[in-house]
Amino acid sequence: MPRFRFDRRHDLDTDDFDDIDAVRRHPAPSRRRSHPRVADDDPTPLLIAPGAVTDESFADDRLPAGATLSTYPESDHGPRPVPGWVITSGDAFDVELGVVKTGKEADVDLVQRVDMATGRTVLLAAKRYRSAQHRMFHRDAGYLEGRAVRRSREMRAMGNRTEFGRQLIAGQWAAAEFSMLGRLWSAGVPVPYPVQMSGTELLLEFIGDVATRTAAPRLAETPRDRDAARDLWQQCVAAVLALGAAGYTHGDLSPYNVLVHDGRLVLIDLPQVVDLFGNPQGLEFLARDCRNICTWFASRGVDADAEQLTRDVIDAASP
Repeated sequence: MPRFRFDRRHDLDTDDFDDIDAVRRHPAPSRRRSHPRVADDDPTPLLIAPGAVTDESFADDRLPAGATLSTYPESDHGPRPVPGWVITSGDAFDVELGVVKTGKEADVDLVQRVDMATGRTVLLAAKRYRSAQHRMFHRDAGYLEGRAVRRSREMRAMGNRTEFGRQLIAGQWAAAEFSMLGRLWSAGVPVPYPVQMSGTELLLEFIGDVATRTAAPRLAETPRDRDAARDLWQQCVAAVLALGAAGYTHGDLSPYNVLVHDGRLVLIDLPQVVDLFGNPQGLEFLARDCRNICTWFASRGVDADAEQLTRDVIDAASP
């Protein structure tokens, strides 16, 4: 197995999770949803075709129905260098295109951002963490171990699952995923680029077919092809070792939290990333991650040894 070493400057700072200051600074924007769901056979065209450029310039008071001004200028931004496809202009608007995925902790919607001056467009995945009243918190306790907060009042609120504490936890999930995605993306780990964070809403790189607005399939949905599975296994090993070299494990790794786009493997759903040594259960989460992913690859005829992968990750994480 190859060894990976990343600069420890990319390690998570526990201050990223100490309160909901980021949520208070940038409350999640309210957005109108013009299309309730994205369907493969949905004939509704994009507002402007992806990649198209138009000479028409839109004034703020002429925004299309259902559109909202881009929140990029007042949001927290992803790491530099910012990819060229990201629209950073304040003269841009967003249009909701529907639901991509629903989950217990968050929903993912498809958003099209349009630059008013040039007509340049980009599709983004909007991950919106559920409110304190509508989220499932049954998994929080184990994952949050090892994430310190500075204020004892907030720690007590989180431990007692008060309404304030639940909101703190929601803010932690969003901030944790945004921070981790930025660090891993900068380190070359295959994750979506985090464009911005506003409150408990993340706008992320859309992984999928832009022309058809179809999200990339999960690893579990890929056809049975032993050669393709072997290649994806090598990519998966590299990604898991890269996480280990940074001191972390995914925490919920499975063939349902991995996307495959044009033969490239991409890890998703990383709010629960676990510190291997800071979390008392870190090595247990690692062993479970390795068992889950190795079981799937073994069912595709790949020689995937969970115990060996676990040892390799621990070795990669050791100083």
